[in-house]
Amino acid sequence: MTPPQRQRRQPTHEPSPPIPEDLPGAAGERPPERLYILTGEDGERAPIDLVTLIVARAEPPPSAAPEQSALIRICQAPLSVAEISAYLNLPISVVTVLLTELLTAELVQARAPVVRQARADRSLLEAVMHGLQKL
Repeated sequence: MTPPQRQRRQPTHEPSPPIPEDLPGAAGERPPERLYILTGEDGERAPIDLVTLIVARAEPPPSAAPEQSALIRICQAPLSVAEISAYLNLPISVVTVLLTELLTAELVQARAPVVRQARADRSLLEAVMHGLQKL
């Protein structure tokens, strides 16, 4: 007795759905601007890494670009560069350039992240241990 042979399915060629006219980049509209337009000239960048905390020092000026204004508004509480990039949906490189401009204008402040000690204090560990033993 031979097993039944498998038959291959033939792919159906369906036409692709039409592009809606109201989307950016649809028929007759310009494509969206590239991100390097936002960053301007390629200059020197501030030494910022992904965990550097950014805090706004002032309200966004009326002359600020929309991306800079949004960045200043969300940084009322300290945020890392990685969080800013995620919230604004912009690449890290673009956020770094925008932050460099805002740092030179003194609209934001960069803070080093809080570094925890490599080892906990012995007296603190002993106090926790004694507290757990009393339970």
